[in-house]
Amino acid sequence: MDIPRIFNVTESAHRIHNPFTPEKLTALGAALRLEPGTRVLDLGCGSGEMLCTWARDYGIVGTGVDLSQLFSEQAKLRAQELGVADRVTFVHADAAGYVAEDKVGVAACIGATWIGGGVAGTIELLTRSLKPGGIILIGEPYWRQVPPSEEVAKGCQAEAIADFLPLPELIASFGHLGYDVVEMVLADQDSWDRYEAAKWLTMRRWLEANPNDEFAKTVRAELSSEPLRYTTYTREYLGWGVFALIAR
Repeated sequence: MDIPRIFNVTESAHRIHNPFTPEKLTALGAALRLEPGTRVLDLGCGSGEMLCTWARDYGIVGTGVDLSQLFSEQAKLRAQELGVADRVTFVHADAAGYVAEDKVGVAACIGATWIGGGVAGTIELLTRSLKPGGIILIGEPYWRQVPPSEEVAKGCQAEAIADFLPLPELIASFGHLGYDVVEMVLADQDSWDRYEAAKWLTMRRWLEANPNDEFAKTVRAELSSEPLRYTTYTREYLGWGVFALIAR
């Protein structure tokens, strides 16, 4: 049970597996006014940076679930490094359908809403673990500019223009689902660069270390195409943010 190998290669040096910087993660935690002892569930937690740093900085208690064995192990090492291994737990498992044994004050899915078949399904999944009045965190792309064609949308690694909404429509959609948007922190082009461009050096170093690996052709093709694809499409058209929701 694992994610596709390409992600384990390209993001192996990432601590944050989305277009956020450490500063933005800190800002998000501060914006939520987290109290010590708050229970946080993070589905699709990646390498656990959000839970680990929030445990250190805000005193939360957390559980993270991720399908990548590599990222799950990195999360456990990060918890030990920051001295919070007694406060956060990481589970290598499929986050789809995961429900916490104890209700939490914050239930999050930061950039992995495919686990619930989209935003609405992921929100419904998260509510199963949430205390009444608790906060749901959803990380989701949106169109900074609506692509002029389906070809451009695919260049942004979407299947179609309809996959994402412009920001005002995304905000409105949360209301239609019965939630107040109570906070948001958005990525910017610099934080997108840190997420995407960091993959390129990782791929180059991996290729240098693994020239005879059967996967090398795939990684080489990715490295050869990604800088141009990203700067042509994603950087110009796609936004990303984390949205804090409370049921009405």
